[in-house]
Amino acid sequence: MSHALIIGAGPAGLMAAEALAQAGHRVEVAEAMPSPGRKFLMAGKSGLNLTKAEDFGAFTAAYACPEIAPMLEAFGPVEAQAWAEGLGQPLFTGTTGRVFPKAMKASPLLRAWLARLDGLGVTLRRRWRWTGWDGDAWCFETPEGPQSLAPDVAVMACGGASWARLGSDGAWAAHMPGQTAPFQPANMGLRRVWSDHMQHYFGTPIKGIGLAAGDTHGRGEFVITANGLEGGGIYALSKTLRTGAPLILDLMPDLSVEDIRTRLSRPRGKASLGTHIRKTLRLAPVKQALLMELARPLPDDLAPLIKALPLNHDGPAPMDGAISTAGGLRWDALDAGLMLRARAGTFAAGEMLDWEAPTGGYLITGCMATGLWAGRAAAEYAAMAKPHGSVPN
Repeated sequence: MSHALIIGAGPAGLMAAEALAQAGHRVEVAEAMPSPGRKFLMAGKSGLNLTKAEDFGAFTAAYACPEIAPMLEAFGPVEAQAWAEGLGQPLFTGTTGRVFPKAMKASPLLRAWLARLDGLGVTLRRRWRWTGWDGDAWCFETPEGPQSLAPDVAVMACGGASWARLGSDGAWAAHMPGQTAPFQPANMGLRRVWSDHMQHYFGTPIKGIGLAAGDTHGRGEFVITANGLEGGGIYALSKTLRTGAPLILDLMPDLSVEDIRTRLSRPRGKASLGTHIRKTLRLAPVKQALLMELARPLPDDLAPLIKALPLNHDGPAPMDGAISTAGGLRWDALDAGLMLRARAGTFAAGEMLDWEAPTGGYLITGCMATGLWAGRAAAEYAAMAKPHGSVPN
């Protein structure tokens, strides 16, 4: 029985651990935090969007990363749903195709998963922080002092560089110089300083709005915050916005410029311009406040501006507050089984790999798919390896 080490107890690490344990290997999971799956549990606070039920081509296109496609083919939306149901968690699919546990939280699923891993003999080491290598040994800071392990095979699932308080701080990259792409925020908010009159709208969602950045267009919603903007509509444009593309809003995506112009041309009488806009366009108060904030002084012809309103901002919010990150371990540093070319017998998975995807179920499925792929490849490697870790010719 080979000894397998997993670094990180998030979805990718736990999936790798399950694959190795099912293949008959002795598995230890080293987790830096006091408890496993902290980011997974945080995602569950908004319902745990596990995956998305949609055409497979559309699903893989969301990643814009051809290297991950075979992994998603092996473990995609259908497999993710079957896996959760196999852990006794009934699911439902929303109108947009997003798939959630009926419990609408992550904790029951995680408890069932950890119980199954425990039944497979997987050992979880809590507060074991990996600090690098000493030859073939993996070194850790632990509550009992420095420790080292010399496994036959290992899978790194160390996370990206967002949400450091949940365990993903990107510190592992310092041990792998020349093999990583710089981290960048993904699914992040935008910074902006608002005028005082916008304070009333902090925390208010803006729904049914068109958004564009560069060649990327979408429709969604976001929330005005004290520091800028957050929300799915903004997150979907992260990749384009962080390159410096301006953000353009369509406040009334269901109407044309001419439709808006016709409505505004109705007699105004003694009404103020704000009252006239509200009555003729039935614009939500928060949208009207945004128009006044961004477009003063208002031009005589408001219609084109309502359809294409520039929102100047101060760039991405800090990376540590982003939902996920781009960058990380480069694909050319890995072989087809996700083994590090520079370190035989060591595999990598999850958000530490250089891929990104929008929210909506893609992130969790991608982490589990790469974790399963790396775990299976590691199990095969361990089964083929000679006692001292060498690979047969």
